[in-house]
Amino acid sequence: MLLPRILTAVVLLAILSVCLSSSSEWPLLALLNVMAALTLWEWLRMVCNNGKHKLLNIIIALLTSLVLFILATQILSSSGSQLGISFINVIQASIPVIAIMWIIVPSLSICRVTKNELAPKSIQKIFAIAAVIALWYSLAIMFVSFGAFFLISLMALIWIADTAAYIVGRLLGKHKLAPAVSPGKTIEGALGGIAGAMLWMALSSSMPNSFAYYLDMRWGFIAMLLISALLACISITGDLFESILKRRAGLKDSSNLLPGHGGIFDRIDALLPVAPLAFVIIGAA
Repeated sequence: MLLPRILTAVVLLAILSVCLSSSSEWPLLALLNVMAALTLWEWLRMVCNNGKHKLLNIIIALLTSLVLFILATQILSSSGSQLGISFINVIQASIPVIAIMWIIVPSLSICRVTKNELAPKSIQKIFAIAAVIALWYSLAIMFVSFGAFFLISLMALIWIADTAAYIVGRLLGKHKLAPAVSPGKTIEGALGGIAGAMLWMALSSSMPNSFAYYLDMRWGFIAMLLISALLACISITGDLFESILKRRAGLKDSSNLLPGHGGIFDRIDALLPVAPLAFVIIGAA
């Protein structure tokens, strides 16, 4: 099981590296499009995957992918159509709402984890579509506006927080964070993850074009550290939220698309809530 996990990680990193290092923005935007469409398909099938919904989930994911492709052409076009610009304005205005929803929805879901249903399935699907589009748009605009290293350093905040949480939780974890949702997560691990994120941001703030560098310039060093702690907390809630979805769907992983890793959603569950909030905080709008 370890070998497929390592090989998958190497392939994914290689693809990401090629897209980020390209002289054109298109490869990464296309990669983000594929990521978003597959994540949405996985999310929808966790909400409802019976009968006609199986085909409907695929159709919704494909239509969303088409919308994101059109958005990409508008973002990279020097003279987008009036309709396209209006659509972009609507999405941009919705990002703060989605960011707030990512603070509210996981908290409510954790409180209702023992209930029969989180919310009507139609509402859950609408939120899934909106959240995935917000993720794609936030990452796309931040990449086009600030560059590849900005995006890498933002993702590194999540990776480091997750790794630090795992290590500290294994070594020192005694108090369960949300036992009804994810029995393995501890309060000590969460605090370790937050500390790891803050340390990364402090170190990377001196690196030009990093997320922390721009955040420090915009808000100041102390505020930057507090924001990094907030983003680390939000990344944890994203992870817990996906755990609730999988538990209700009776699934171990969101899919089997990535050998040794599960699904796309499993890899970006923390990025889904973090990206829109980072987009708002950095003032990318």
